[in-house]
Amino acid sequence: VRRGISANALKLLAMAAMLLDHLWATVVSGNLWMTCVGRLAFPIFAFQIAEGFFRTSDCKKYLRRLLLFALISEIPFNLVMGGSWLFPFHQNVLWTLALGLWAVMALDKARRSGNRRDVVAAVLTVTAALGLSVIGFTDYGLAGVLTVLLFYVARDFRGAWLCRLAGMVLINCVLIQGQTLPALWDFPIQGFAVLALIPIGLYDGRQGRGGKVMKWLGYWFYPVHLAVLGLLWLAG
Repeated sequence: VRRGISANALKLLAMAAMLLDHLWATVVSGNLWMTCVGRLAFPIFAFQIAEGFFRTSDCKKYLRRLLLFALISEIPFNLVMGGSWLFPFHQNVLWTLALGLWAVMALDKARRSGNRRDVVAAVLTVTAALGLSVIGFTDYGLAGVLTVLLFYVARDFRGAWLCRLAGMVLINCVLIQGQTLPALWDFPIQGFAVLALIPIGLYDGRQGRGGKVMKWLGYWFYPVHLAVLGLLWLAG
């Protein structure tokens, strides 16, 4: 049996990359390499949302848990992004991941049933999820929801890796506009997100060690580290 990277190892890698990115954005500014590494975090989390959909025993419970931690994370996120308890112009990434999961649930129901009503409902749900990510100013927005959908669609078929690669390049190097690195050409920093396909490709289907500790660490790490960084940033 091929041994690669477990789900929990992927989660730790994404958390470390995210921490570097958020440190760069708050208390350790000027170290551009940190945000370059940080670009790997979101695609891994998006992949795990899509993968978690296939592995969870209760998708609705999974979605409710994401929504709960999105609420818990909102004030810490506001501290980091806006320097205040209230910042309505940007919402945390868990809302984006929840919208992606909601869209995947609707698509999968339509795919399995083939019922016209479910197909219409899936189209409306995906449209609503994409729209809410835009008007709600969620982190990664429309591109983030599309990334979750990409990992749902590009799974377990010949050439899936090529579909993932093309989708990731399109989303991160074309759709997302942002800071670039001066070189022979202006390379988009967000383009480093495509490298997340390397550890994702090494995923071997195992959950890995840690059990429930790792499960809840994955949820609580996001709001707790944001709160700590936000308070340190304000204190400094």
